[in-house]
Amino acid sequence: MTPREVFERAHGFVRSYDLRYVDCFAEDGALVFPFAPPGVPKRVEGRAAIRALLAPRYEALRKSGRTIREYENLRLHETRDPEIVVAEFEAVIASPDGASSERRAFIHVLRVRGDQILEQRDYFDSLAMAERLRVT
Repeated sequence: MTPREVFERAHGFVRSYDLRYVDCFAEDGALVFPFAPPGVPKRVEGRAAIRALLAPRYEALRKSGRTIREYENLRLHETRDPEIVVAEFEAVIASPDGASSERRAFIHVLRVRGDQILEQRDYFDSLAMAERLRVT
């Protein structure tokens, strides 16, 4: 798979808060949050650790009824390095009743080998994501 195809497959799972997203990572892959809000680690290594971080958050997000309706302004940039793709996008997040939505901007830098993510660096508005990633 190309890095673009891996991004598209992985984010199909992200949009539905599906933990199969974690299976898109190499066993020793890393999820990196350079601008992590307080309480969220800056680097998480290995599928088990990524799953442990995301499982309660995905569960809370599913229970909240908030959904990622779509990605807008998606731009995928291929680089000179054939393993790296850069994705820019805005996630449109809908309220449980669907009456309101908000946009959150992201940039992801993925290093992919074969069909697995070796590393994903996730750049986002850390204050907005602190609320989204909070588990109560």
